Amino acid sequence: MFFERPESGETAILVHVDFEDSTEREDTSEFLELVRSAGAEPAALLTGSRRKPSPKTMIGEGKLEEARAMLREHKAELVIFNHALSPSQERNIERELQCRVLDRTGLILDIFAQRARTHEGKLQVELAQLEYMATRLVRGWTHLERQKGGIGLRGPGETQLETDRRLLRARIKSIHKRLDKVRSQRNQNRRARARAEIPSVSLVGYTNAGKSTLFNALTASEVFTADQLFATLDPTLRRLELEDVGPVVLADTVGFIRHLPHKLVEAFQATLQEAAEATLLVHVIDAADEERESHVQQVNAVLAEIGAEEVPRLLVMNKTDLLNMAPRLERNDEGLPTVVWLSAQQQQGFDLLEQALSERLAVDVLDTQLTLSPAQGWLRAQLFELGSVREEVFDDEGRSHLAVRLPRRDFMQLLARADEDPADYLESHERDDSRVLPDSSS
Repeated sequence: MFFERPESGETAILVHVDFEDSTEREDTSEFLELVRSAGAEPAALLTGSRRKPSPKTMIGEGKLEEARAMLREHKAELVIFNHALSPSQERNIERELQCRVLDRTGLILDIFAQRARTHEGKLQVELAQLEYMATRLVRGWTHLERQKGGIGLRGPGETQLETDRRLLRARIKSIHKRLDKVRSQRNQNRRARARAEIPSVSLVGYTNAGKSTLFNALTASEVFTADQLFATLDPTLRRLELEDVGPVVLADTVGFIRHLPHKLVEAFQATLQEAAEATLLVHVIDAADEERESHVQQVNAVLAEIGAEEVPRLLVMNKTDLLNMAPRLERNDEGLPTVVWLSAQQQQGFDLLEQALSERLAVDVLDTQLTLSPAQGWLRAQLFELGSVREEVFDDEGRSHLAVRLPRRDFMQLLARADEDPADYLESHERDDSRVLPDSSS
C-alpha cells in the first residue's frame, strides 16, 4: 500500500548524482537555487557518482538507505532529485522511502505555477502540469485502482483511474483550444506590426541573466525583477524609440535553463514565438557567471528547438560592474556590432546598446532638406511630431527650410495619407546634395 500524501512538504532532502555522460550532468548550485525558488527548505544534499542511472530507482540501494536516514534525521517529508525521473522510477523511490518524491521537471513546473501571472501564462503552465501528471496519476493514491460498484453504484464499469484520465484529457483539450485562440491573437498582432513595418526585438537568455532589469531600464517599465530563477514568466511587450529606426517593439521573454522540460517548451510555444519571429534577438548573458559558456549553449539549444536559430543575434554581456570592466562595443570584420558589454543594474553602456540596435536594425534613412510653403504647414507639424527636424529657418516669403532625418518609410506614409506625390518633395533635393539652408541672418 502506498503512503498517504502530506498536506505540505517544505523541508526537503536533495539528491544529486554525477553520471559519466556529460549530457546527463546537472549543476548543484543551480539545483539549490531552483529548490529555494520553489519555496522549499533544503535540509541536506545527498551526492553520489554512477556510470549510468539505475533503471529502477535512479540511485543504488546504498544511496536509498542514506536518503532514508537523512529523512529521519531532519524530519523531512520530501525528496527532490536533480534529474528527470520516469514515472516508474518515481513510484519505486516513493515506495522505498515512504515519502513524496519530486524530480527536476516537477520542481521547475512548480516554480512556473507560482510565477505565472497572466491568463495566458497560467494556461500554459497548467497544460504542462497536466501533461506531466498524465503518466503519474497512479502515484501514491490507493483508491484509484478501485472499481466502482455496489448496489446503486453499478455503472459502466469504469475504474476511478480511467475516470481521472478521461477528465484530464478533456481539460487538456479545452486548454489547447483556449491557447489556440491566444496564438491566433498573437499572430494577428504580429501581422499588424509587420504591415506597419515595425521591427521587433526579443530579449532571450539564461534565467537570472538580467533580461528584465535591462528591459525595465530601456523602456521605463516595472516588470518584476529579483535575484532568483524564473522571476519573470509572462511575456511583456513595450515600445522603444531608436534613432534612425523609429518605433521598435521590445519583448521580454521567459528565461531558459539547462534541460528545460520539453513539455514546457511546447506549452510556451505561443510565447516563445515572439523570439522565433523577431527581427533581432538580443541574447543577454551574465558575463560574471563561470558557467556562461554552458548557459549560452543551453539557450542556443532551446532557440533551435523553437525554430529561432536563423534569427539575427546581438550578444549583450551583462553585469560588467561585477568584473570591474568598462562598457564597450565589439564589431565583426564587416564593422557590424556583435557584442555589447554593459551593466543593466548600473545602467552603464546603454548608449552603446542603443547604437548597436540602431545599426543592426538600420533602415533606409532619409537625410535631406525640404522647403515648405505656409500651406504645407501640416507636413511641418507632422515632422516635428516625429522628432525628425534637425534644423529650421524661415525666408522672407514665409517658407520653412527644414533639415530632416527620419526613416524613408515614415516619410512616405505621411505623404501617402495626404495623397501627395513624393517626387514633389524629394527628387530635386536628392539630386542636389550641395543644397544648404539659407542663412538665418539674411
